[in-house]
Amino acid sequence: MAVIRSFLARIKREHLLRLGPGLITGVADDDPSGIATYSQAGAQFGLNMLWTMPLAFPLMSAIQAVCARIGRVTGKGLAENIRECFPPSVLRMVILLLLIANTLNIAADIAAVGQVMEMATGLNSHAMAVLFAVGSTLLQIFVPYRRYVTFLKWLCLSLLAYAAVLFTVHVPWGEVVARTVWPHLDFNADAAEMVVGVFGTTISPYLFFWQASEEVEDMRRDGGETSLIVAPATASAELRRIAWDTWSGMFYSDISAYFIILATAVTLHVAGVTDIETAAQAASALRPLAGDFAYVLFAAGIVGVGLIGVPVLAGSGAYAMSEAMGWRWGLERKPRQAPGFYAVIGLGMLAALIIQFSPINPMHALVWSAVINGVVAVPLMVVILITAARKSVMGDFTEKRWVLALGWIAVAVMGAAAVRMVV
Repeated sequence: MAVIRSFLARIKREHLLRLGPGLITGVADDDPSGIATYSQAGAQFGLNMLWTMPLAFPLMSAIQAVCARIGRVTGKGLAENIRECFPPSVLRMVILLLLIANTLNIAADIAAVGQVMEMATGLNSHAMAVLFAVGSTLLQIFVPYRRYVTFLKWLCLSLLAYAAVLFTVHVPWGEVVARTVWPHLDFNADAAEMVVGVFGTTISPYLFFWQASEEVEDMRRDGGETSLIVAPATASAELRRIAWDTWSGMFYSDISAYFIILATAVTLHVAGVTDIETAAQAASALRPLAGDFAYVLFAAGIVGVGLIGVPVLAGSGAYAMSEAMGWRWGLERKPRQAPGFYAVIGLGMLAALIIQFSPINPMHALVWSAVINGVVAVPLMVVILITAARKSVMGDFTEKRWVLALGWIAVAVMGAAAVRMVV
């Protein structure tokens, strides 16, 4: 028995060590603005929106796995591959929309974290938002990637707060299973809008760019700048790692989002609280219904994922812009080695902060961000899937057909969502 326990411990340790870009990307997907969306889904529709997460899981996992594979196989980020394979106008439009959407999303996330910190400390939310934004920016600029990524991995534990909330409230598990499989839902305009919001939050363009570029960052950190096309001997092990990392990271993200919908469904919806605009509002509304401990867990989770989500949003835009312009980039590089890359991060954070003090409501900005993400995600996924299937780009490591098939299903689902969102 001791031998078996030792073997299992070693397997678990090795698997945990192999978690990287996929895990961080997954947690960043549940950023504060995402938490607000999932909380509204649970508050407004109760258990009848739980089905969206099992459906989203294979689709989000497939498209992120494709992005990770492109980065590791080619040794280039997503924007650089698009620049080499498609007309310049395609890349310019994608990056412009990405930067606008990311800035609006960062503004909403910073506002949510500021509100939660105000509830915890009593200090002004705008001051807390500025403190958070400045601290996050300094970490990205001055802490080397090899150290910063370890910090991000530990922060991934913050999502466990939403599972813990369920231990503080009554959950009718039989009904939960039934509604997950067979929801009692009238697909009217409100329900359709919420489904669009959930999928738009779960499958977002900034995650595509981040994961591909993070694979390149990890490659440089671990063994120089050797892509799988150049060094195919390591391909089998690396592609297995990518599959494990991405699918497990997306599962962690998906099940956490499921728990957020469930927690708000069995508390807020049951109590008749059906209108939630921000993640901070969801945490505050939980307090009189589920107690102080549930409130603290929910609020702590918001701050924790904010510390991951905001850097991923800022970093993804910097990766995309730098690759498109041919600049040197990377969180492992010092500011003087990649000035353009860090300038994009700094300007994005500054623009998001300016929104905090402008007449623009950060949560209204989030709506525009969702619209832009929904519109740009569909053609971008088409470009990504075409790239992953090209032997001229991927050599002998083109993506598997079943993964590509799931990716095309994601295109169809997001395309329908985008049309519904615009209409």
